[in-house]
Amino acid sequence: MAFFLETLLGGLMAGMLYSLVALGFVLIFKASGVFNFAQGAMVLFGALAMARFAEWIPEWTGLDSKVLANLAAFIIAGAIMFVVAWLVEALVLRHLVNQEGATLLMATLGIAYFLEGLGQTLFGSSIYTINIGMPKDPVLVLEGVFDGGVMVNQEDLIAAAIAAVMVALLTLFFQKTSTGRALRAVADDHQAAQSIGIPLNRIWVIVWCVAGVVALVAGMIWGSKLGVQFTLATVALRALPVVILGGLTSVPGAIIGGLIIGVGEKLSEIYIGPLVGGGIEIWFAYVLALGFLLIRPQGLFGEKIIDRV
Repeated sequence: MAFFLETLLGGLMAGMLYSLVALGFVLIFKASGVFNFAQGAMVLFGALAMARFAEWIPEWTGLDSKVLANLAAFIIAGAIMFVVAWLVEALVLRHLVNQEGATLLMATLGIAYFLEGLGQTLFGSSIYTINIGMPKDPVLVLEGVFDGGVMVNQEDLIAAAIAAVMVALLTLFFQKTSTGRALRAVADDHQAAQSIGIPLNRIWVIVWCVAGVVALVAGMIWGSKLGVQFTLATVALRALPVVILGGLTSVPGAIIGGLIIGVGEKLSEIYIGPLVGGGIEIWFAYVLALGFLLIRPQGLFGEKIIDRV
């Protein structure tokens, strides 16, 4: 039972991190109808900026405090992601309003390759580390309940808590602020939102900025766990099944989908993997997503699209 709980907790924590990446897809699709294939590149770009400025700031300023250096690096990286978001809207999306979905999809692919190349040019192509002080040693809990206790990875626990806080803040932003309500209005009907004076361009800039900050936080966490390297951009591919499972238009769906896939991957690898030769964790999420596409294409919480002719 203790081993099952360890596996379950590990899956839940991994699922929260998948959800954090998936949120970027959902936020942009809800507000603009664009499936943003550049989200993985944004995660990488944010992580590179965070890692490099955390190195450069002590060299430039002589600052001894690692906490202050990381805080300054996070603020600078966040500002950079805001600038990137504004440039994407001003130079790309603004000129592609009302274009076909395939055109917008190809535009985000172009943005992805551009950001990967720009990141390599500005920050280098080596493997970098992000040390934000998260403890990496596991701890034993519930020793009085289970023989030997349950081993919990402290880094995963803190990362999952950060992801949960980010999700809660985004939920409050969408539900309680006038800008959040405007974003929801744009998501429901672009033309109706325009007719009551909601400026689409400003809304798209805001939502890309929010997605950029989410990408930065995700990149910071994944970079702390795996190191900052260019394969980090493929983390977004692990979030695609989450989006399909939860629904492209649902923030709660991104969370639930991430938890389901995170737990499913871990449990299937442990309990089914030995029966099929292992490696099930690699493809489990994609097979599950394929099943949902066949049975419920809109996902668990997505909106069913009905065209009347």
